[in-house]
Amino acid sequence: MSTTLPAIEELVRMPSPCPAPIGIAYDGTILWLGSVETDRIYAVNPLHGSVMEEWPVPGTPYGMTSLGDELRVVVGDPVEDDRAVSRFVPGHGFKTETFPCPGNSGSWMAYDGDFLYLSQRFEKRILELDERGKVRRAIPVEREITGMTIVDGSFYLMTTESKEVDDYRLVRFDARGPSPVATQLAAVPFVARGLAYDGKGFWTNIRSENTVVAFARPG
Repeated sequence: MSTTLPAIEELVRMPSPCPAPIGIAYDGTILWLGSVETDRIYAVNPLHGSVMEEWPVPGTPYGMTSLGDELRVVVGDPVEDDRAVSRFVPGHGFKTETFPCPGNSGSWMAYDGDFLYLSQRFEKRILELDERGKVRRAIPVEREITGMTIVDGSFYLMTTESKEVDDYRLVRFDARGPSPVATQLAAVPFVARGLAYDGKGFWTNIRSENTVVAFARPG
């Protein structure tokens, strides 16, 4: 953990209702979690952690993001782990509309109201996609991304130095200008996976501990 940044201010730790949680999204009311062990996604009441509904995934769920009354979910093929983006409708399940991730690679998703964004961890970049999955813009980042969301027009990224170094940091990344500006905000004292924002604070997962953590928005 970084010794020069302040640590995140944890608000809540609760047991995950599913094992090995990774994907996480907030749709305005419900916290959605994806499990890489059960290959299911879960609608969770964020106040007390109860499961409101759950659905099988046609593969392994990774990152996800809310598009109003729908979700988009990065799904890994059960054999080759090629990644694709799938459409999910709460109360109805996964639909047939999918598109492959560029290079069959991708982990986390975010949506700004106009475009979808997909991160590629080991390429250290964020891809801006159109509705068919075509890359409109590739945005390089300095650290590996292990969670992503958008707040007030800026990306908030859960990052680490590398797979071998557990140095997790929350970074605000503003890519709206000609030169993106990255600001390291806080150290994260655990191996974090996924990032969601509920209008006041953030949520992430500790996969190895089957735990969901809420923490305050820095500043």
